[in-house]
Amino acid sequence: MKKKLITTTHTPTETEKLGYKIGKTLQGSEIIELISDIGGGKTTLVRGIVSGAGSQDAVASPTFTISKTYKANRLTLVHFDFYRLQDPGIISNELEEYLQEKDTAVLIEWPKIINDFLPQKKLRISIEAIDENVRKFHFECPKQLEYIIKELV
Repeated sequence: MKKKLITTTHTPTETEKLGYKIGKTLQGSEIIELISDIGGGKTTLVRGIVSGAGSQDAVASPTFTISKTYKANRLTLVHFDFYRLQDPGIISNELEEYLQEKDTAVLIEWPKIINDFLPQKKLRISIEAIDENVRKFHFECPKQLEYIIKELV
C-alpha cells in the first residue's frame, strides 16, 4: 500500500523550503519522479532538494542537457529531464547505472518515457499549479520511502 500526502506552498521560497526538507532526508538509492506541466515548480523543488542534501551547486533545469549531477556531502544527486526525448535510447543505460549506486539519489522530470525502466520503489511527486505562485504537491510512495514524507507533515 502506498502512503500519500498532500501539501501546498504559496511562494517559490516555500517550494524551495519543502524541497530542502526532502533533501535532508535522502540517504541514497532514492528515485523521485517529478510530474507537472511546464513551469510547475519542478526545478524550484529540485533546487531545495539539492541544497537540503548539502550541495552548494547551482541548480538549473537539465532540459537541454538531459541530466545534471550535483555533489552533496554524503551523496550524489542526478537530475534527469526527459521532456525533449521521444525515445529513451542510450540514456536508459546511463539511468540504469545510477539506479544501482547506493550513494546516489535520482530525480526525474517527465518520467513517462522511461517508466518501464523504473522500479516500483520510488517517490512520485505530482505538482499542481493553482496560480502563479501557489503549488499543490501530491506525494505518493511505498512504505520503504515513508521516511522522506514523514518529515513534511
